[in-house]
Amino acid sequence: MRALIFGASGLIGNELLKLTLNDPYFSKVAVVVRKKLPIANFKLTQIISTFEELEANRNSLQGDILFSCLGTTKSKTPDPNEYYKIDHDYPVLGSKIALENGAQYIHLVSSMGADSSLSNSYLKMKGEIEDDISKLAFQGIHFYRPSLIIGKRAESRPLEKISMLIFNIINPLLLGSLKNYRSIKATDIAKAMLSQAKKEIKGIHVYQSNNIKELA
Repeated sequence: MRALIFGASGLIGNELLKLTLNDPYFSKVAVVVRKKLPIANFKLTQIISTFEELEANRNSLQGDILFSCLGTTKSKTPDPNEYYKIDHDYPVLGSKIALENGAQYIHLVSSMGADSSLSNSYLKMKGEIEDDISKLAFQGIHFYRPSLIIGKRAESRPLEKISMLIFNIINPLLLGSLKNYRSIKATDIAKAMLSQAKKEIKGIHVYQSNNIKELA
């Protein structure tokens, strides 16, 4: 199978890139990145493009399985319109193009609590992404709703580091149904996505944070 990854320079996307390149299940791996990644692999194709240029590069967006791990932060993108473009419009547009080019399955990182009917702007937007992707004619649609994601990021996020320290303390105390609120490693999310992708499961599926950990 051929993998196509959006967000390969990010925390989860980078882990997925490593996994797909090392897995014989995937014969080719294509990534859409703004700047070339310092990786050389015979299976890898790097599509250097901004997401504003997706339409111009549509013929290059080839893959049987699409992994979408796009996302930004309010600190990096304070303008709400730009924020919505990056977190909603580009993943939806890229998914449509990939589908038109023959993609059969999509595995998309959403968020715990995603719901388009909510007033919270972030969770509402994530719910709208899921709603819009669900309308597309993929054979299999898989949404991953992690809790706080932990891992080594390139950029500094002081508040996130504080949250990680807190969760390291309280994670063991979150039992039963509260397990879903435990923090989760980016590597585990990537492993779960890869595992489910290789099963080629059809239909629409949603994985909560605790389910993701189990799948990993």
